[in-house]
Order: sequence, then structure tokens, then C-alpha cells
Amino acid sequence: MKLHADFTQRVVLHTTQMDWQESPLPGVRRKMLDRIGDEVARATSVVAYAPGASFSAHQHGGGEEILVLEGEFSDEAGHYPAGTYLRNPPGSDHAPFSASGCTLFVKLWQFAPGDAQRVCLQTRTQPWRQGLVPGLTVMPLHEFEGVNTALVHWAPHTRFNPHVHPGGEEIFVIDGVFYDEWGTYPQGSWIRSPRYSQHKPFTQAEGALIYVKVGHLP
Repeated sequence: MKLHADFTQRVVLHTTQMDWQESPLPGVRRKMLDRIGDEVARATSVVAYAPGASFSAHQHGGGEEILVLEGEFSDEAGHYPAGTYLRNPPGSDHAPFSASGCTLFVKLWQFAPGDAQRVCLQTRTQPWRQGLVPGLTVMPLHEFEGVNTALVHWAPHTRFNPHVHPGGEEIFVIDGVFYDEWGTYPQGSWIRSPRYSQHKPFTQAEGALIYVKVGHLP
């Protein structure tokens, strides 16, 4: 399967308007955002576990990155409430489940060679750093060889300078409404902008909380 596999193209998806698709395991559904491959794939998805659902034990040959959006996600290593950011490196394995149900933002097979660090951050208790403009605060999540991942909180009526992303940019809107000169992106929006894309982002009265990854697109 190839879905939004041309990384030279800008993609905008409003995931709250997308239908769920069943996965091979009962109680686990997903919304595919981009994908190259079948069940073993380079993929970005929103994944939902029904209460009591579980996934069979499996290994992540290319690594797995997770942001828990709602509910509580679990595996044999622990329980991860909403706001938890996880990185399970290539070669790791687990048997995930959710007793109460959960919704996740998931990226598979997108680790750089040599990136073997496991990360588990409770973002709701981590400190924020002042951003480059007033009204902007940043929480770094991970950095490796020029690929940077962070949460960015935008206060209402914040404007950022026009800028270029030489390595591309990916955004998932966790809360609020995000804007740039190209469009309006409410909660659940996913934007993938190619290398050397540019924009002038801002917020209005709602403000926004976004997940951002830069420098990772081929």
C-alpha cells in the first residue's frame, strides 16, 4: 500500500472527519495518514483501542513513536496516561493493551540509523521553555541528527515569523485551532509540508497546542 507516499507534496488531513478502519486485531481501529507498506510499513496513523482491547506481542523492526492523545495506553513496562510521549527503538518489543480505552498518534519505521534511545515523557508534568516570540512556549521531546520533535503551545493571538523548513515539517493539532496563510487547522488536523516549504503561522482567540517534527522528510 502507498498512501500519501510522495513526500514532495503537501498533505492536510482533518482526522476528526475521517472514518475509522479496522485493524487485524479486534477492538483496535485506525485512521491512516501516510503509509508505505502493508501491515509492516512506514506509517503515520491515529489509532484507537476500545476498552479492554489488546495487541499481540510484536517487535518494532523500525521503531515506534507514540503520543497518547486520550485515555490510558499500557504494556508490560507500565501505564501511559494522556500526554505521554513514547519512543520504542528498533528491535524493541511489547504487548500493548488498554484497560479503559485510548487514542494514540503513532509513527512506525521512522527512526534514523543509530537512534536507539527509549523515551518515556509525561508531558503534562514537564517544564515549558520560552519560544522565539512572545506567546510561544516549547517542550522538546526528542532530537537526533537534525530531526527535532516538540510540543508547541501557542497562546491566543500569537504570530510567528515567516520561515522555511529545509528538512520538511509535520504538525498534529492536539488542541485549539492553528492557522497559517494556507488554511485553518482545528483539533485533529495533520499537516505534512515538504522540504523547503515555508509559512507564516499564527493563532486567533482559541490558541493551540501542536505536536511538531522537523528535519525528517526524505
